[in-house]
Amino acid sequence: MQTNFSLKVYWSKKIKTETILEYYRPIATFGCEVWVLKQTTRKKLMVFERKVLRKIFGPTKERDGAWGNKTNDELDELITHKNIINHIKAQRLSWFGHLHRMPEERMVIKKYTMWKPMSIRPQGRPKNRWEDDIRNDKKKLKKKKKELD
Repeated sequence: MQTNFSLKVYWSKKIKTETILEYYRPIATFGCEVWVLKQTTRKKLMVFERKVLRKIFGPTKERDGAWGNKTNDELDELITHKNIINHIKAQRLSWFGHLHRMPEERMVIKKYTMWKPMSIRPQGRPKNRWEDDIRNDKKKLKKKKKELD
């Protein structure tokens, strides 16, 4: 009887996790291909995802019998490091590749390559642009590939 209950709990958590990854994440990240991710936005998205995951997986029982929340590292292991920020980066790189495969007469390509701002940038540190985020994502991806080789 005990194994039946634990099997039900396992399947329940598995189904809830898949629901998060398949339904809530696409809703929360709709249009993320063209987002410029600032640090505050990243933090808010991670807080949202962790809050939902803590609701699904519930508290953990410590060795001394006390109950506590799962740590961020434990949650990251439970979803096998497929967090919302990695999902957004993958979507962005996918869109970038799609843009480069499009013919040059498409309207999207014209807006992307030929658009010129009407005013000059203000003084000070320039804001991150979409191209800057893509460039950083590609650099990190190349570093990870080199580390794996």
